Amino acid sequence: MQAKLAADAMPLPQKRNSWIRTIKKYKVMYALLFPALVYFAVFKYIPMAGIIIAFKNYNLALGLWDSPWVGFRNFTDFMNGVYFWDIMRNTIIISLYKLLFGFSAPVLLALLLNEVYTQWFKKIVQTITYLPHFLSWVIVYGMMVALLAPGDGLFNMILKEAGVEPISFLTEPAWGRLLIILSEIWKDIGWGAILYLAALAGIDPSLYEAARMDGASKWRQLWHVTLPGIRGVMILMLILKLSHILDAGFDQIFMFANSFNQEKIDIIDTWVYREGLERLKIGLATAVGLFKAVIGFGLVLAANKLAKKFDGQIW
Repeated sequence: MQAKLAADAMPLPQKRNSWIRTIKKYKVMYALLFPALVYFAVFKYIPMAGIIIAFKNYNLALGLWDSPWVGFRNFTDFMNGVYFWDIMRNTIIISLYKLLFGFSAPVLLALLLNEVYTQWFKKIVQTITYLPHFLSWVIVYGMMVALLAPGDGLFNMILKEAGVEPISFLTEPAWGRLLIILSEIWKDIGWGAILYLAALAGIDPSLYEAARMDGASKWRQLWHVTLPGIRGVMILMLILKLSHILDAGFDQIFMFANSFNQEKIDIIDTWVYREGLERLKIGLATAVGLFKAVIGFGLVLAANKLAKKFDGQIW
C-alpha cells in the first residue's frame, strides 16, 4: 500500500521513466504479448463499433453510417415477437441442462480416472473419451442417423428384432432435448476432463497421507482433499459457462433441428440465423447479439461475486 502511494506521489516524468524502464526490463515478455494484443484489438475491439447496427435499420446499400437510426426498435421487435418466449424458454432450458450435466460429467470422469492406477488402461480411456471432441457436429449427426434412423438405424433394428415398435428419435419432439444433451456430453466429456485431471495431479500427495493417517475413508478424502483441491478450477469453468448461458450451441442445434422437433429445440441463435441471414434483418440480429452479450456479462459479474464470497478469491 505504501509503495502504491509512493508511486502515485511521483512526478509525471519520473512515472514515465519508471514505465519505460519496466518495458525495457521485460521487453521479451512484452514482445511475446504484443501479437495477442494486436489480435484482440483487430478482431475483438475494433469490430465492436458494429454494435451501432443494433440501433439502426441497417441497409446494405446505404452502409453502416448512412442507414437510418431506429433507436431501440430492434430490441422491442425481438421481445414483442410471437416466437420470443418459445425460443427463450428453449434456450434457457437447454443451456441449464448443459450446464448441469455437461459441467458435472467431466468432473466425474476426472475423479474416476484419478482412481485408476493402471496407466495403460487410464491412457486408453482418456484417448477414447476425448477423441469425439475433434469431430464436427455434421459427423456426429451422421452417426446419430446411422444409429437412430427409424428405418435402418441400429437401435431401431434391435427394437424390431425384440418385437418393439421403432421410435423416431430424430423427429419426435419429446426426444429432441435429450439427444442434444447426451450428444453434447459424449462429445466433450473427455476434453473437459483434461483440465480437471491436470488440477488433480497438482494436489499434494501428503494431504492424502495425512487424511489416511487420520482414518479418513475414500469418500472423506474425496470430500475434504480432492474436491477442495480442484475447487478453483471448477469455479473458473463455471464462470466461463455462465457467460455463455444463452449460447446453447448453434452448430449442434442447426444440425439436429427439423420441422418436426423445432418447437422444442429452436434457440435464439437458430432464430437469428433465419431472421438475420435468410431474411437480411441484420439490425435485428445485431440487437439480439447485444442482448445476449449484456446478459452474459451480468452473469459473469454475478458469478465473480459469488466466487469471491464463497471461495475467497476472484477470477
